[in-house]
Amino acid sequence: MAILSKIRERSMFLIIIIGLALFAFVLDPSTLGDFFNSSKVNEVGEVNGEAISTQEFAQALDQYKQQSGSKVSEMQAAKAVWSNILRKKIYKNQLNEAGITIGEQDVWNEVINASSVQNNPQFQNEAGLFDELKFKQFLADTKENNKEMWSAWSNYMNQIKDNAETNTYNKLVTAGLGASLKEGETEYLIENTKLSGQFVYVPYSSVADSLVRIKKSEVASYIEDNENEFQVEATRDLSYVKFDITATADDEDAIKQNVANLIENGVDRNNDATLGFKNTADYKEFLAENGSDLNLDLGYKFNASVNQTVANEIFAGNKGDVFGPYKDQGFFKISKITEVAKMPDSVKASHILIPFVGSQRAAQNVTRTKEQAEKLADSVLTVVKRSRSKFAALAKTLSSDLGSGAKGGDLDWFNYNSMTPAFRDYSFTNKKGSVGIVETPFGYHVIRVDATRNNQTVLKLATFGSKIVPSEATESDFFQKAEQFALAISKTDDYSALAKENNYTLKSAVGLKVLDENVPGLGNERQMVSWAFKGDSDTGAFNRFDLEGSYVVAVVTSKTEKGLMSVEKAISRVRPILLNEKKAVLIADKLKGSSLQDIAKANSTTVRSVNNVNLKNSSLSGVGAEPKVVGAMYSAELNKVYTSLVGNRGVFSFVLNKRELPTALPNYEANRRRISSTRKGMTSKIYEAIKNASDVEDNRANMYVSN
Repeated sequence: MAILSKIRERSMFLIIIIGLALFAFVLDPSTLGDFFNSSKVNEVGEVNGEAISTQEFAQALDQYKQQSGSKVSEMQAAKAVWSNILRKKIYKNQLNEAGITIGEQDVWNEVINASSVQNNPQFQNEAGLFDELKFKQFLADTKENNKEMWSAWSNYMNQIKDNAETNTYNKLVTAGLGASLKEGETEYLIENTKLSGQFVYVPYSSVADSLVRIKKSEVASYIEDNENEFQVEATRDLSYVKFDITATADDEDAIKQNVANLIENGVDRNNDATLGFKNTADYKEFLAENGSDLNLDLGYKFNASVNQTVANEIFAGNKGDVFGPYKDQGFFKISKITEVAKMPDSVKASHILIPFVGSQRAAQNVTRTKEQAEKLADSVLTVVKRSRSKFAALAKTLSSDLGSGAKGGDLDWFNYNSMTPAFRDYSFTNKKGSVGIVETPFGYHVIRVDATRNNQTVLKLATFGSKIVPSEATESDFFQKAEQFALAISKTDDYSALAKENNYTLKSAVGLKVLDENVPGLGNERQMVSWAFKGDSDTGAFNRFDLEGSYVVAVVTSKTEKGLMSVEKAISRVRPILLNEKKAVLIADKLKGSSLQDIAKANSTTVRSVNNVNLKNSSLSGVGAEPKVVGAMYSAELNKVYTSLVGNRGVFSFVLNKRELPTALPNYEANRRRISSTRKGMTSKIYEAIKNASDVEDNRANMYVSN
């Protein structure tokens, strides 16, 4: 029913869109092109006046998703691609303004000087030296005959260019980040001048909040005066009730009985004889014909990996025995022993991984074909069989698994389920000292079994599983509950009371952004976020969503548009600041006098001492960090009373009794170098700085929110 509901909703949406387009075409055929080719559709953003077209963004998005496989969601990919495009255009703009160009020759020099190219035997002459002509011929042949490999090379060279642009700009900026000897001397004095004196401190907490009144207009003024601190993106707040569609006890009993009926021979609806699980030999066919929700897995099973409520019983059985039905991880299962064997529970092995273009996690500079990788793996196997002592050295120089390669290929101890199947099977079914080659999705592995331990009984089990799911009648009941709740919301403004009345748990999702996809408590539910930002989803709008295994009824409880934060949203941040400012005025009026003793007496407090503090360590005993107060002491006159100094935690009056300067140094070169090094080390912040200074317009929401 959930699927049918989705089809109905999407179908109506498509009919409306197509209808509007056709209607526009009838009125004026030229408008059809405008309908699909408006500037808003064809641009996803702008950087310093340069448009980012939908086509450019879509191509980069497709390429990113192909490289990432299924590891990232649509929104994760969109955010990563936008970030990459933004970075590239911002750096290019900065280089253009500086009159600097990264040309093809610069990129070519980077490529041919890469160690993976220089040291590849395929591109070397008879003397073992890199031959640029051979490399050029290889690229020409690849471009002509191997599109997949050429695509990998093109991406690699584009990445080289992007990195060169970034590095060039960063180096130019870094070159100007130095320091003078005078700065070194000043830093030395700041860090080593010791200050001692006395102070009187009246904390803000000594004034009751009730004595200070904060107006909304004052909060609004503070926001406007500090607008950079209160810029916000558009957000939506939701409240929702989730109706989990769970199987009832009756549903479970019916599923369990259906599974039990498959053990023995029987008859089907046509009265034809059927072979039971106990008597079948073709397990793959049996699982397919009887609708198993589990695929056939004939890997070896250890006792610990089997459901512990039945594990001991199963491991006491013999080949051909059937067990179940038993409940396990949301399924009712029956299992049959197909093989009994002995196997270690863990293995220590080493490997040399040789990837090829198209293998998983292959680096961009990997250019060898599958055939070349296999040939190289065979050559390595021949060498290590002839001289086993060379395995570690070859792993360090050839293996693309850099972690184990640095340790001579050593993978340490691992259990049966730690490795990809082909690698696992070789490691656990061969004796200590065995060396061989296996192919996995990551490439070709030259494997050496170094040690095994804890031999024990293992089983191969053919398992039929039926997922425990609610029946149609149960799903229909939950659907009706969700529909009734949604209908009731349409007749009231107090959905919170309505949820409480029905004993439903009302949950919140606060601060959802337009390109978010995760809804707290629900996971990746992009459809809900998109709906919340639709033009007609005002505060109070509600909708029912059909999720996997549940229905959700959601209400938009708040809308925040892009720009300055509202007074209501900001008041929790601003109010404490304004309270302290007003309290400071009240306290300052009382912190006046000719001596600290008089001031302390008038405020019913004591004179405190401060010894040997400096600007680097600005903590006052019994108070905490007060850099403003210590900073004022640094430049104060000796034995003079300073009053009404506003600090972090209260208002101060102080007297500086002693300023002890450090011993002068012959020179301040070490301090100068430290300042310079610190500044040069901050190049990681360069990009954020120039991005903030750039004029960026982000219209990605137009692609992902349908109004």
